[in-house]
Amino acid sequence: MKIYNAKLIIPGLLIFVVMVTFPIWYNKGSAAPPPEPSLNTPAIQRMAEKQCVLPKDQMRTDHMQLLNEWRTEVVRNGNRLYVAWDGKEYNMSLQNECMRCHSNKSEFCDTCHVYAGLKSGSQPYCWTCHIAPKENK
Repeated sequence: MKIYNAKLIIPGLLIFVVMVTFPIWYNKGSAAPPPEPSLNTPAIQRMAEKQCVLPKDQMRTDHMQLLNEWRTEVVRNGNRLYVAWDGKEYNMSLQNECMRCHSNKSEFCDTCHVYAGLKSGSQPYCWTCHIAPKENK
């Protein structure tokens, strides 16, 4: 069996295969390590027992669901008191509760949001209603 124009077809096929598979083999093993948000704020340093509303692993995965539940409870039901898993009570407020301890938005919030693929320069919709905290640089 004779392949017509084999001198052009075979190199063309090889170039095509290399170009199609390039993203797969180029990025193999080069995933960026997940960020470690900075917990170095004055409010956190003063705490005797450093704990959040939920356990650390749960906060990493479920913080947006928690904030959405808080928003619904406060805006629609007028309930501002949150009782955590350990019985502690918290004020349901992003600005007055969360940002009181996590005042370093650029080092705490933004590092994970950028890693997760939030477009550079865009903001999570938290800051469409709330005032983004001013930070001392």
